[in-house]
Amino acid sequence: MKSVVVFLSEGFEEIEAVTPIDYLRRAGVCVTTVSVSAQTKVEMQEGCYTLNDPHAVLGAHGVIYIADKTFDEWKSALKELPDALFTPGGMPGAKNLADFAPLTPFICDMHKAGKLVTAICAAPVVVLAKTGVLSGKKYTCYPEMEKMVSSSVKATHIRNVPFVTDGNVITGRGPGAAEEFAMEIVRVLLGEKVAKKVHDASCQR
Repeated sequence: MKSVVVFLSEGFEEIEAVTPIDYLRRAGVCVTTVSVSAQTKVEMQEGCYTLNDPHAVLGAHGVIYIADKTFDEWKSALKELPDALFTPGGMPGAKNLADFAPLTPFICDMHKAGKLVTAICAAPVVVLAKTGVLSGKKYTCYPEMEKMVSSSVKATHIRNVPFVTDGNVITGRGPGAAEEFAMEIVRVLLGEKVAKKVHDASCQR
C-alpha cells in the first residue's frame, strides 16, 4: 500500500488539504495527517476558547481538524520513508510549516530519496523553495507568489495551470485547483487506471 504524509499547521487552507486527503484515501492510499501545531485557539463571537490538544489544527477559515498524529508521535514511529509528502498552502499555514525546523531536513531527505514531494498554493514558494527542492524545476503556485522565489533557486514558474509535475515534484496553483492537483498525485502514485476509477466514482467532470 502506498503511503503519504500530510503536514498541517495553524492557518492551512482547508480545501487544499482535505481534497488530496480525501481522494488519496478513496484511492486506497494510507494517508497520515500530522500536526505541527502546539494548540488551536478559536475566536468566537462571545470570546474565545482554546483546545489544549496538539492534534487539533485550526484552518485558515476557522475549521478545526484533528490530525492523526503530532510530529513527534509520527517521527518516533517512522520506520521507513513514505512514498510521498504533501504540504498545503494558506497563510500563515505555509509560513508556520516553513518555520517548523524539523520539517526542512525531512523534505530534503524525501527529495534526495526520489520520493514524491507535493505542495500547493503558497507552499511551493514558502516551504519548498527554502529546501532546494524547486532548484532546476518547473513549478506553479498562487499567483504573484513566484516573486518571492530567489533568482538563485533557478526554478521556472508556469502560469495559469492547475498543477505542474516535474520529476518527483508536483506543485498546485491554489484552492480552485485542489481537485485536479489531488488527482495528479493519485495518477502519479497509482497509475491511470486507479485515477480513472476515482475520477468516475466521484462524479468529476
